[in-house]
Amino acid sequence: MLKSHNCGELTAAHAGQDVRLAGWVHRRRDHGGLIFLDIRDRSGLVQAVVDPSAAEAAYRTADTLRAEWVVALTGEVRARPAGTENPRLATGDIEVHATDVDVLNPSKTPPFYINEDSEVDEPLRLRYRYLDLRRERMAANLALRHRVVKYIRDFLDARGFLEVETPMLMKSTPEGARDYLVPSRVHPGYFYALPQSPQQLKQLLMVAGVERYFQIARCFRDEDLRADRQPEFTQLDLEMSFVDERDVLDLMESLYTGLAGAAAPSKRVPAPFPRMTYAEAMRRFGTDKPDLRFGMEITDISAIVRDTGVAVLTSVLTEPGGAVRGIVAPGCAGYSRRELEALTDIARTQGARGLATIGLDAEPDTPIGALRQEHVRSALARHLEIEAVQEIARTMGASAGDLLLIVAAHEDIVNAGLSALRAELGHRLALADPDELAFAFITEFPLFEAGDAEGEGGRALTSVHHPFTAPVPEDVGLLEESPDSARSRAYDLVVNGLELGSGSIRIHDRALQDRIFALLGHSPEQIQERFGHMLEAFDYGVPPHGGFAPGIDRTVMVLAGEPNIREVIPFPKTQSAQDLMMSAPSPVDAQQLRDLHLQLRDPARSIPNTD
Repeated sequence: MLKSHNCGELTAAHAGQDVRLAGWVHRRRDHGGLIFLDIRDRSGLVQAVVDPSAAEAAYRTADTLRAEWVVALTGEVRARPAGTENPRLATGDIEVHATDVDVLNPSKTPPFYINEDSEVDEPLRLRYRYLDLRRERMAANLALRHRVVKYIRDFLDARGFLEVETPMLMKSTPEGARDYLVPSRVHPGYFYALPQSPQQLKQLLMVAGVERYFQIARCFRDEDLRADRQPEFTQLDLEMSFVDERDVLDLMESLYTGLAGAAAPSKRVPAPFPRMTYAEAMRRFGTDKPDLRFGMEITDISAIVRDTGVAVLTSVLTEPGGAVRGIVAPGCAGYSRRELEALTDIARTQGARGLATIGLDAEPDTPIGALRQEHVRSALARHLEIEAVQEIARTMGASAGDLLLIVAAHEDIVNAGLSALRAELGHRLALADPDELAFAFITEFPLFEAGDAEGEGGRALTSVHHPFTAPVPEDVGLLEESPDSARSRAYDLVVNGLELGSGSIRIHDRALQDRIFALLGHSPEQIQERFGHMLEAFDYGVPPHGGFAPGIDRTVMVLAGEPNIREVIPFPKTQSAQDLMMSAPSPVDAQQLRDLHLQLRDPARSIPNTD
């Protein structure tokens, strides 16, 4: 055997034993005739000592070693001399006195350091991902991902779920993002699609009587990328029959509470998870994925400012959807003009024309009712009576020393601007506890939103979630009169300002599903061609059902405390969907195109690396 033990598992209990180890040279140090080697495998590090007086041949070999060479060695485990122990190392109480050292494979000098967590340009890391994964941080993320998936499988198995695999080659149906298409060689002119998710298949499994299904599913979406999005990703896909929203959310809360405790025990997870409607989340935080680790909630002051005569605030209130709302930045009344301009720029990036600020520049213990005009730092000071400032401050829950940030615009712009400001100030003022995972469920999303294309009677509708999402029962009547006002039975799981996943109670009535497809602009012929297989199944007794699909990549990213999902995916794509390690996408030869009955209109060009 090349290995009798793993490097990281050796302890003082192994002292006196002869062991055979194999791994990579993490470091080599030559100290006064002794050579010290740190040998690394997946389990960790151990120090080996090579003494020429005890093992001359081993010493000569060790003298040739360099970082990342693959070696095997034999030796005796001994306790380190008193005072030389390394408490930062799991194996720091012992060392291996080598009697034999063999080179299994030399290594070129790596393009970046493996044995330290130094900053390396991401394109270089992705080009040499197999080396990047050797580094301690990335190896830990890979192991964490394994533990997360194992916990999920064990959790769902114990609750009666069956893991069922679904096809990777599917029919292309309009569900939201662009499909990745796969041309068929044996059926010229026809295409498969890689699954955006197994949505229709898991619903068909409910028709099949599976009742409780899950899958660690690979999904593909041809869409623009960002820090928490990839063209191919992994999600926990699950579906349950004979359930309502509460059943699904209770299951997910139990899963994530246990998962966080097992995989990230140092994190604090407040429970039960808050549950709020989409309308409430937008009203209080301006976003459907609020960070609940701190307050700074949005307050509507439209009624207060309406009669002040300050045109910059009141003019929007004469327009449909106009609103005046604000947040309180605690202790920031003394912000400089430059700091206030930076906050104004943030609001403008979200469509606001400007940002009104009111600094309550008085001693912190000054009652709001005792504020005087000289305490007000604001361009609006000469336009607002002190009584109006006091009423605004009381309504917003402000104290002396605080800064009021106010946006006047259409409510969508107001919410976006204040949400962005809230996120920035939460970070700047260190209001969010980095050791807390503040999960929450957001429910009752709108069923529809305006699409890009024109349809009958005006702007066409698109599904906010997907076209199989059921409307709230009380809103079914709105589908005829005001479909854009209908709420859905969709829900999201969010944590610390990130969306982890979404789900919904599905439509299980064929007539209602037909109606939804029609509202989305599909003709009867299109409905039959695109979704006939599913609608036919609905004629054979489909149970009420619902499900959820949280992202595995995002979940591991949050538990690992990483800034984006590329750090927890073994072989990710770049921001421009390139694989730098394998140089994909790449051209294919002419014969492959002929086999697939494809012809390029323009010859393939080299792809510039812009990442």
